[in-house]
Amino acid sequence: MAKMSSPTETERCIESLIAVFQRYAGKDSNAFTLSKTEFLTFMNTELSAFTKNQKDPGVLDRMMKKLDVNSDGQLDFQEFLNLIGGLAVACHDSFRKSQKRV
Repeated sequence: MAKMSSPTETERCIESLIAVFQRYAGKDSNAFTLSKTEFLTFMNTELSAFTKNQKDPGVLDRMMKKLDVNSDGQLDFQEFLNLIGGLAVACHDSFRKSQKRV
């Protein structure tokens, strides 16, 4: 019998993103989407450094609206990944800018 190899770092990251999404989705109703309340809970818990630094109280509402591509008032996993991808790009850009100064 072939030995199963350990998941790669990238595979573990994907598994982690799925687990985090599932931890917050479905508390209100649909287990496959984040409601606005679930989204706010996710943002305030998992991305608290980002939310605490926001001076504009409406920023999370606007983010939710922009991420909700199909305008159903919920974020599905693809829409959630758009948030994660956008944040990852912003972090990467910030890292690149800081490296140029060194």
